[in-house]
Amino acid sequence: MKIGIFYGSTTGNTANAANAIKNELKSAGEVNLQSISETDVSTLADYDLIILGTSTWGLGEIQDDWAGKESLDGTDLTGKKVAIFGTGDQYSYGETFVDAIGILARSAQQAGAILVGKWPSEGYDFSESTALDGSHFVGLALDDDNQASMTAERIKKWSEQLKGEI
Repeated sequence: MKIGIFYGSTTGNTANAANAIKNELKSAGEVNLQSISETDVSTLADYDLIILGTSTWGLGEIQDDWAGKESLDGTDLTGKKVAIFGTGDQYSYGETFVDAIGILARSAQQAGAILVGKWPSEGYDFSESTALDGSHFVGLALDDDNQASMTAERIKKWSEQLKGEI
């Protein structure tokens, strides 16, 4: 299985998470890790499992490396499995917590992707998020500002979940 992890990171938290996910998924196949700033989104379709990572900035905005690429325009992901993860701050930005993963999820679905890797919203303290689908986030939500001690375990569990879904 060919797995591509594409991420945007400003402070390093999302890049660190992407590296940890890569390490957890090595046993599932060939894993390629790339910054989205150095990637043409049309290459996403070359992978069996596509993992997209971003942080949420300001009031629900996607990370800068994704600017102009977040819509995935011209990318046909029909039938491809896509998982999404993201970082945010649930206390300072509780009304827009991990909204950026919701943005990427909608774009992936519009491109024909099958979303995998939904993650329970239990254990977080926020008021709103466009990344919610019922009681689950559309992907893995991480908060290194307030729950850094939970990040490694969440990544490990989510990666195991992905292996089962693919």
